[in-house]
Amino acid sequence: MEIIIALAVVGLLALFFIAQYNRLIRLNISVDESFAQIEVQLKRRSDLIPNLVETVKGYAAHEQSTFDAVVTARAKATTASGVADVAAADGMLTQALRGLLAVAEAYPDLKASANFLSLQEELSTTENKVAFARQFYNDNVRNLNTAVKTIPTNFFAGFAKVTEREFYEVEDPQERNVPKVTF
Repeated sequence: MEIIIALAVVGLLALFFIAQYNRLIRLNISVDESFAQIEVQLKRRSDLIPNLVETVKGYAAHEQSTFDAVVTARAKATTASGVADVAAADGMLTQALRGLLAVAEAYPDLKASANFLSLQEELSTTENKVAFARQFYNDNVRNLNTAVKTIPTNFFAGFAKVTEREFYEVEDPQERNVPKVTF
């Protein structure tokens, strides 16, 4: 009888261990998946930018520095890797796009262009998807980090080779400010 109880206890401990291990692995995979979704949305945004720049160029050819900033930021965004680098490049590109859209506001003919309006709407939709993907990633990171730091899963984190992950944050809060455009 004692052997059966001992085997049952060992079996329950094994099931508990497996459940905790699998939970950590699932959380880790969720973080990887959600970061991949950010990259998908950033790629979509990056693909829209050349069309938007060319459309605005037709109306505001003398705004070369704004176009150069967008092109430079896009290049950095497409080559960034890792959460911190992608977040920094994303913030830089967002700021450059804001500058481009601010320039566009000064041209009534451009604002009335069907092509520009379509691109602007598509970009706006993509920005919303990027924001959602960032939030989804940060939610998954929070869940993983909580599991890694709390009992009982913290005892299994090393064995599962799961560590805390960094949140997706824009590095410079100034990047959130609307740019000023003067003519």
